[in-house]
Amino acid sequence: MQRVLRISLILTFAYILLTLFVGLRAHSLALISEAGHNASDFLALLLSSVAVYLQSRPASDRKTYGYQRAGVLAAFVNAGTLMGIALWIAVVALERLVTPVPVASRMMMMVAAVGVCMNGVLALMLARVSQDVNMRSAFLHMLGDTLSTAAVIGGGAIIFFTGRQWVDPALSLLIAAMVFWSSLSIVRETLNILLEGTPRGLSLADVRRTMQQVSGVCSVHDLHVWSLGSNLHALSCHVTIPDIPPSESGRILEQINQELRDHFRILHTTIQFENLEGAECAAAQGCLPVEESLPHSRAGHAH
Repeated sequence: MQRVLRISLILTFAYILLTLFVGLRAHSLALISEAGHNASDFLALLLSSVAVYLQSRPASDRKTYGYQRAGVLAAFVNAGTLMGIALWIAVVALERLVTPVPVASRMMMMVAAVGVCMNGVLALMLARVSQDVNMRSAFLHMLGDTLSTAAVIGGGAIIFFTGRQWVDPALSLLIAAMVFWSSLSIVRETLNILLEGTPRGLSLADVRRTMQQVSGVCSVHDLHVWSLGSNLHALSCHVTIPDIPPSESGRILEQINQELRDHFRILHTTIQFENLEGAECAAAQGCLPVEESLPHSRAGHAH
């Protein structure tokens, strides 16, 4: 993963210098916006690289969960930066629509062709390691670059054959809209993780129902599910069970954790048991019958 990011950083920086230089020479806003877009990609890849390093560091007494959210924070910053750049491109493009500027279309197409090849290769490399939101944000950057640079080639061809200069700012608006929309989805997902919201695609009602179907569970309350990172979910809750020996409660805990792993990929759990008297628990749906002769046990904690 780190090797892919290093290669991406080097190639992206070289392409930024090329597009900025040629964009200024050719008076192409589309190429200049590509340089800005790729500059944000460079920052995104750099942040992702740092986040990957941090995520590999072990937990400590000061950081008990480790640095699992480093990648999430990097993705949030990357996407927010991209949204700001997209708005800036849109403003400049609207000005160019009002006051067109001549564009050197041949030079514009040549540089864009180099960009399509480079960004396409980098997008394929990142697609293979885009399991978490951090790497997915980097992949989306490169995929967006590939598509937008391909659009620049088409725009350059239209300008070359028809002389319609408004195509350049119109393409810039299209690129800006695409970048803004893809970044917005990343911002929503990462913000939900940072605010410890319920993980995307996971229903709290389904989690509670699955836990309550475990034999011996009377009810589940104070249920919380959140994400430590983009692929690591955690759960804490209180579970009421019959007043049974610790060996029996251990079996219930093991089955609950297995159901959570199999159905929801929740690997980190903190479950507190609360014991009910036999008559109270027998009335609860799905609860194991309790023998009157079983000794009472106190509520316990399991991690």
